[in-house]
Amino acid sequence: MNILVTGSHGFIATNLIQFLSEKQDIQILQYHRKSTEEALTRDVLAADWIIHLAGANRPLHAQDFIDSNITLTEKICHILQTHQKKTPILLSSSIQVERKEMTEYSQSKLNAEEVVMQLHQENHNPIYIYRLANVFGKWSRPNYNSVVATFCHHVIHDLPVNIHDANAEIRLIYIDDVINAFWHLIQGNNTYQHTHFYIEPEYKITVGDLYKLITAFKHSRHTLITDEVGVGLKRALYATYLSFLPPEKFTYTIPQYRDARGVFVEMLKTPSAGQFSYFSAQPGITRGGHYHHSKTEKFLVIRGKALFKFKHVVTGESYQLETDGEHPTIVETVPGWAHDITNIGDDEMFVMLWANELFDREKPDTYAMPTTP
Repeated sequence: MNILVTGSHGFIATNLIQFLSEKQDIQILQYHRKSTEEALTRDVLAADWIIHLAGANRPLHAQDFIDSNITLTEKICHILQTHQKKTPILLSSSIQVERKEMTEYSQSKLNAEEVVMQLHQENHNPIYIYRLANVFGKWSRPNYNSVVATFCHHVIHDLPVNIHDANAEIRLIYIDDVINAFWHLIQGNNTYQHTHFYIEPEYKITVGDLYKLITAFKHSRHTLITDEVGVGLKRALYATYLSFLPPEKFTYTIPQYRDARGVFVEMLKTPSAGQFSYFSAQPGITRGGHYHHSKTEKFLVIRGKALFKFKHVVTGESYQLETDGEHPTIVETVPGWAHDITNIGDDEMFVMLWANELFDREKPDTYAMPTTP
C-alpha cells in the first residue's frame, strides 16, 4: 500500500510516519514545504491513501493560512479529479471550525473541508475529515501549537510560565490515540456512514490543573512519589513530559542509607499502591524483628540466601523458611506475625521490598518483637 502523508515534517506526521515504518508492505510517500509540484502530482497519483496533514497553525503572514490549508488541498483534489482517481483522503481539520467566532485559521480549515467535500460530491472519493482537539505527545513543539509541549519544556528547563486564565478548560487528545485511529481507518475497519470524525478518548482539563500535573512530574524526582501514570490522561502526559527531557537529565540520584548491616534505598512511592525499596545485608546480619497490625510487605531475594523467621504475636506459633536469588520466591509478611530476615549465605544479600503503604513516621505501624526467645 502506498500512503501519501502531507506535512511530513510536522508533529502528527512525524509520529504517523514512524508508526507506518514499523508495518510491513507499506510504502510511505512524503510531501513537505520543499517538495516540488511534480513530486506532488506523482505521489498523489501513486497513492492508495492520502493522509493530508499539511497546514499552518501560527504563520507569520495570513496568506500562509490560505497557501497551506486551502490551496494545497485544492491542488490535491484537482489532481485526483483530473485523473478520475478515487483515492480516499483523510483530512486533518480542527474543532476550531465549530466556534461561533471564526479566526483566519479556523476559516481556512473550514474552507479545506469544503474543498474535499466537493471532491467527494463530484468525483466520489471517500473522505474522512478528522476534527482534532489539541493534540499532544512526543516530538511536539513548545511555544507553537501545544500548551502541553510548552509547559513540559518550560518546567524541565526552569523557565517562567505565564498563565492568563488558570480556570480555562482545554480539550486534549493524545498523539498515540490519533495515530491508532488513523491506522484503524486505513485498514478498512470503519463503516463509512458520515464525514466528520473525532478522536477518542478526549480529555478535558483546566490550564491550571494541567500545569500542576506537569510540575508534579518534576517534583516526583525529589519526593519519590509518582502519580498514577499507568492509565488515561496522566499516562499520556507523563510520557509526553519525559519525551522533553534532554539526555543529561535521563538520570537522577536517590538517597541511600548505609550502616554496618548493609544499605537501604527507597526507589519509588505511589499515592495509593505503596512504595518500592531494596536493601542489602552482610553475611550473618539479621534485619527486621518487628510486626505490623495492618501494613503488609513483599520480599524478593534477588542475590544471596535468606532465612525468614515468623512468630505469631499472640499464640507464639513460629515458622521459618529459606529462599535464594537462584529461585525467585515472594515472601509476604502477614499482619500480627513478627518477622525477620537473616543472610545465611557467604556474600552480601540483596532484597527487593514492596510495602502496601507509604512509611509514616507519625504512625509507622511497626512494633519491635524478636522472632526467637
